[in-house]
Amino acid sequence: MLRELVFFILFTQVTAGSWGKLCAGNPTNNVRGIDSYGSGAYGAPRGSRKHLGVDVVCSDGSTVYAPFRGTLVRRANPYRNNNAINNGVLLEGSGYCVKIFYISPDRYSGSVSKGERIGTLLNMQSVYPGITSHVHIQMCDTSTNPTSYL
Repeated sequence: MLRELVFFILFTQVTAGSWGKLCAGNPTNNVRGIDSYGSGAYGAPRGSRKHLGVDVVCSDGSTVYAPFRGTLVRRANPYRNNNAINNGVLLEGSGYCVKIFYISPDRYSGSVSKGERIGTLLNMQSVYPGITSHVHIQMCDTSTNPTSYL
């Protein structure tokens, strides 16, 4: 039983393929480079901690898409305190589990297809003036770098 489960997990990871575009206007999922707030790369320093996701360039108000087929499970907030960009979703499916932050989701639950609109990017400039606006995508286990799936 355990062997079959391990095979299934490995098989779904290999056959799932690359993710679709995350944001309108960025068909190749370009990652945020270095700006006055740091780098958008996975593992980039954030003071005494590390960046646990990847920041995909996206203009404020742009449409955000499901990167793979799956199920929106629930709301996922990036911050403990409330601010204008404290919103997102948890998406599971196709062998992946991700949190997608800084979006105003169209809904928090239900099935989605790869490439289906799931919401719009919130106004990052209102919280981080001058930052390169972006969608933050983070694997649920936080120890896996999502960059290779982009």
